[in-house]
Amino acid sequence: MSTTSRRRRRHRWSLQARLITAVVSFVSVILITVGLGTGTVLESILRENLDAKVTGVQDSIALDYNHRADQILEASPRPERGTLLVVNNLAGPTAAYVDAEGGVRTLDTRNIQISAQDGNDWADATVAGLGDYRLRIGPYSSIFGLPTSEVTSVSARIVTTVALLTTGGLLVLAAVIALLIRSALAPLRSVASTASRVAAQPLAEGAVTITERVPDEDTDTHTEVGQVGHALNTLLDHVETSLAARQRNEERMRAFVADASHELRTPLASIRGYSELSLRGIRHAEASGNTAAGVVADTTRESLERIQAQSLRMTALVEDLLLLARLDEGTELVYSAVDLTRLAVEAVSDARVAGTDHEWVLEVPDEPVIVAGDAGRLHQVAANLLANARVHTPAGTRVTTTVASEDGDAVLRIHDDGPGIDPTVVGDLFERFSRADSSRARQTGGTGLGLSIVKAIVEGHGGRIAVASEPGSTTFEVRMPARPDSPAQ
Repeated sequence: MSTTSRRRRRHRWSLQARLITAVVSFVSVILITVGLGTGTVLESILRENLDAKVTGVQDSIALDYNHRADQILEASPRPERGTLLVVNNLAGPTAAYVDAEGGVRTLDTRNIQISAQDGNDWADATVAGLGDYRLRIGPYSSIFGLPTSEVTSVSARIVTTVALLTTGGLLVLAAVIALLIRSALAPLRSVASTASRVAAQPLAEGAVTITERVPDEDTDTHTEVGQVGHALNTLLDHVETSLAARQRNEERMRAFVADASHELRTPLASIRGYSELSLRGIRHAEASGNTAAGVVADTTRESLERIQAQSLRMTALVEDLLLLARLDEGTELVYSAVDLTRLAVEAVSDARVAGTDHEWVLEVPDEPVIVAGDAGRLHQVAANLLANARVHTPAGTRVTTTVASEDGDAVLRIHDDGPGIDPTVVGDLFERFSRADSSRARQTGGTGLGLSIVKAIVEGHGGRIAVASEPGSTTFEVRMPARPDSPAQ
């Protein structure tokens, strides 16, 4: 495993887990070191005591080189159980030991295997059938010994006790540390929980009020975690103030657009009316052969025609702006049961008349697809999408309109096999004053409000709109709840 992978795995641990692991590991090293040191010292003391007992055994046995080892042990006053004696006299080496019942038994010297020797006086040996012994070598190769089983047993008990106490202590320590750290990090978890709840709120649009705050008991500025909580509350206060200011600005902008659009409608209507009246008078005079018509220069007629055309364009723009402002306020839509199938049939019929150079295909189910919505605005959605397909695709393009019911949604799809949409503008296609191309010519570049109006109407009905485009295939998909009641219910 690489260093980077180990570092990433370690960073996945929570702060609490890392702190507990660090503390328990550090204390474990200390306890294990102390345990091993204590065991070593105690074992050394036990071996020293055993050596002293072996020396005592040697002092208590009077050697008689005219007798065998077993005879010497029998003649000794109360020899200690387990005592081993080897005597080398004229009869040769003999060995004997005292068994657990205090009886003296002979031993074959060949069963004694010395495994280690300390200098000339001490040695460790293994006696077949008896176990390990600590030996002291006396004069004339005499050997005195005692079994090491007691030392081994005591050492084993010490190691077991130290291991159990260390393990239990570490478990208790881990539990206590976990409780302490969990208690110490509780304010930090409160801060994280508050931040998560705030992050889950829709802050991008609309009136926003951030009511979430870190509790006062977790904002003690005398602690590091409390300082974080206090800083987060201060940040949330500033964010809420900024969002409120943004919302006020948006409301003022909407009001301005609505008021400006409303105020512009009257003079635009007057300009349009006077231009139409003037042109009508000129045409009537020309048609009746009135010589007074010649007084009006051709440039005046052309100017009036341009005034009329631009007034119509400005009127359409003002109407779109006013519609968007009303949709933003949620005051434009009037709900009723709308047959989306019939609406698509009518919209495609109108599109055929406007775009005779395109191929229009309609695919609708036999059963009506009913939604709760504003019939006029939903017709505007279909009409705008079909007009968009007609304007931005060349003659001969096949445009397919499909209505379906899928997973409880009413679906309207407008598909064309035209050149597709530039990928750089797809993300902003539904933004206001956004165009699929940079042209400002009336033939291809509109006001940039058509698709934003479509999106506003669809979202006002609780639906959503999406686009998928590539060369040779562009699809606009509108999804709305397929139900004949109000979306507010």
